[in-house]
Amino acid sequence: MFYSTRPGGAMIVGKLFLTAEQIQTRIGELGAKISEDYEGKDILLIGILKGAFMFFSDIVKLIQVPMDIDFLIASSYVRTQSTGEVKIHADLREDIKDRHVLLIEDIVDTGLTLNSIREMLLSRKPASLKICSFLDKKPRRKVDIDIDYVGFEIPDKFFVGYGLDYENKFRNLPYISIFKESTYAD
Repeated sequence: MFYSTRPGGAMIVGKLFLTAEQIQTRIGELGAKISEDYEGKDILLIGILKGAFMFFSDIVKLIQVPMDIDFLIASSYVRTQSTGEVKIHADLREDIKDRHVLLIEDIVDTGLTLNSIREMLLSRKPASLKICSFLDKKPRRKVDIDIDYVGFEIPDKFFVGYGLDYENKFRNLPYISIFKESTYAD
């Protein structure tokens, strides 16, 4: 467990869910599978920021095919809840027409954000579009969306660490914890 005090008197408590070692082992498996599936192809990997930055950084090191990279910044969360409204804060710089695109996401929850991004990218006519998500939270899914590569399926809890945040905190943890916030009296 880790504990941290925030201004205003809230105690942040996290219960370890995935260790750094478990994460790196699974990323190695994903990297090998993606390399096998894209053998002989040049791919464009697109990271969805901010959450996917750690996963993206680790997996690109393990994919053994020629690649270009790009990023987009999208969000649909306020605190621990999805707003249902997807905002694109920064779009791609690369043209994806006729390219083999692999979208890298940190977590698929309701599927609303990813589906919106997927539809936007498909309208740009890539040769192929596949999705790789570090975490898949199926119990909260509102939109049926296929994920081609999944790191871990997780329960309906709120997680922090390894790129996932609560109010932009805890992204730097090398592991995944179940997040819990409780207030306490001084």
